[in-house]
Amino acid sequence: MDLNFTPEELAFRDEVRTFLREQLPADIAQRIKNGLSIRADDYRRWQTILYRKGWGAPTWPKQFGGTGWTPVQLHIFDEESAAAGAPRTIPFGLKMVGPVIMAFGNPTQQQRWLPRIVSGEDWWCQGYSEPGAGSDLASLKTRAERQSDHYVVNGQKTWNTLGQYADWIFCLVRTDPNAPKQQQGISFLLIDMKTPGIRVDPIYLADGTRTPMRHEVNQVFFTDVKVPVENRVGEENKGWTYAKYLLEFERGGQAHGPRLRKAFRHLQTLSKTQLTEGEPLSASPHWREKMAALEMELDAVEMNELMFYSSLKTGDAPGSMASIVKMRGTEVGQKITELAVEAVGWYGAPFTELRNYDSNVVPVGGGYVDDVAPRYFNQRKTTIYGGSSEVQRNVLAKAMLGL
Repeated sequence: MDLNFTPEELAFRDEVRTFLREQLPADIAQRIKNGLSIRADDYRRWQTILYRKGWGAPTWPKQFGGTGWTPVQLHIFDEESAAAGAPRTIPFGLKMVGPVIMAFGNPTQQQRWLPRIVSGEDWWCQGYSEPGAGSDLASLKTRAERQSDHYVVNGQKTWNTLGQYADWIFCLVRTDPNAPKQQQGISFLLIDMKTPGIRVDPIYLADGTRTPMRHEVNQVFFTDVKVPVENRVGEENKGWTYAKYLLEFERGGQAHGPRLRKAFRHLQTLSKTQLTEGEPLSASPHWREKMAALEMELDAVEMNELMFYSSLKTGDAPGSMASIVKMRGTEVGQKITELAVEAVGWYGAPFTELRNYDSNVVPVGGGYVDDVAPRYFNQRKTTIYGGSSEVQRNVLAKAMLGL
């Protein structure tokens, strides 16, 4: 296997670098590089810039407004974007509901929603998990009762990410409560978040983000919410099939590798920083052994993601490869944040008097060390959402071992 870029790929990398240097807003890049929170308007602004360039949907086929890039081009774009300080694209439209609409939506639905996802006009959020239906998602209880040309939805969704900004939510709802099997009787609805009867309440996390503009997740309540039947994707009571398809894209389509590579390089910098008396951590053979083992795991994550993108290029569903990418990407991400806390020592302790909440960094010796505690706490959830690591291992056991 030749892992070197071809001349064409090197030229593409130069094009991406030039674009990022000229078009990425400096204020957005500065906030990301300093570990600060960015606003919803920043995400929308960056998506608009990508759309105008023709890069608004890197993983989509050209027929739906995508780039048609190769897996290597996708990797290059993700890697250069992470290095430049570009925001992640919001995945709920581009990498979750978009592929479902492409595969199972009718032409009217495709023409109505897909272009607005690529342009950034519509911000989507996810309505899957419920208080009693997380890893056991098929136990969901949110009801949708059909009345003539619309459904009436009642229920609750939880762990909804950034729903306070969303224009639309895609939801799994139970349309046949008497279905004999757990996975049957579920439908896939697209719901306008401005519909009367929807309430979004914040959930505050242990990472300390508690302001109305900065909280990440929510619970969403539906009380007699009317949804047109035309907003149902696919057949009634067949939504579990579409949900599983979406989860393959959610689990595999997050491009962990480039962002983890950037975080790993920063971890190397932290380990060389002398925060206390004596030698820095990088002088310790035991620490270097940890870092070498972690880098090998990171290399494997990147190779798995290239395989995932290759499966998309052939037009196939990602299948079990999505579980590998999600499981290992999130687990390696957690290891990086764990070592970052170890590297900064006392300065990694949460809620110290040195913490500057306005800048989200800790001043140390005239310079700055990233505030690693919120990153550590926030990263704990990643091995749970989208299906826990235990669920992914069960998926792989069934697919590969026939268990």
